[in-house]
Amino acid sequence: MSESLKQRIKDLDRELTLLKEERDKLNLAAQKWAEKRNSIHEQIKRLRTEVADLKEKRDAINEKVRDFKSLREKAKEKLRETHAQILKLKENMRSLTEREPPRNMLNIQREIENLEWKIQTTSLTVKEEELLIDQVRRLESQLLTQKQIKKLKEKLMEMRTEEKALETEAKTYHEKLSALAQQSQKFHEEMLKTLNKARSLKVEADSAHQKYVEIKKQAQGLHQKCVELLGQIKTFRQELREKEEKEQAKRQRELRKELEERALEKLKRGEKLTWEEFKILAEKGIM
Repeated sequence: MSESLKQRIKDLDRELTLLKEERDKLNLAAQKWAEKRNSIHEQIKRLRTEVADLKEKRDAINEKVRDFKSLREKAKEKLRETHAQILKLKENMRSLTEREPPRNMLNIQREIENLEWKIQTTSLTVKEEELLIDQVRRLESQLLTQKQIKKLKEKLMEMRTEEKALETEAKTYHEKLSALAQQSQKFHEEMLKTLNKARSLKVEADSAHQKYVEIKKQAQGLHQKCVELLGQIKTFRQELREKEEKEQAKRQRELRKELEERALEKLKRGEKLTWEEFKILAEKGIM
């Protein structure tokens, strides 16, 4: 019976050793998948930091783009207003020139001066003087028109200069915002590329985690079997120990009985007893 138990314990120990080896292999494999998952998570963390940085740069540039768009629109609005003023000035000039054909201002001025001198220095009849005075008034009206036309031309030149400056300003703002928009698009595309990379890594990390969970579950299953085998081995060893103790007690009783019988035989024959034999008979009350 003891030999059968010993063999059973030996078989269970062998099975336990194999299970432990397999469990440890699975735990090692699970650890490697966990390390891979954690490594990928670190990569994802770095990529998300890059995405945040790219987004911040893109948004900062977009803010500048909005500012330049606003400035461009203001320049365009002012340009439209300036252009409308130019058209109005041209219309006023056209109206003046149609009402009074343009003449040389210097000639008109000289003609006025000559007529005034004539009126002052020449003996004229009332009718002749009135005719000359009417002529002076007409010339003064023409001179005033020419002065107005001159003023309008100067204003028109000023407005055209301003119009040109506004066109240049609007073009400059447009070029700047176009360049910034290209930079923003570049950062945006790089951000999307980084996000896609992070998403791909997330899928890979999830797959690694799933592998870890599956293998860890297998390892835990084997560990549970190991615990169960250890329980069986402990039970069998306890049973073996109890049996061995019983067998040892039985052998000791048999040995004591043999010693007692041998001591009685020696006592009957009058032979000298050993201390052990004497002690056994004494305990029995025979001595």
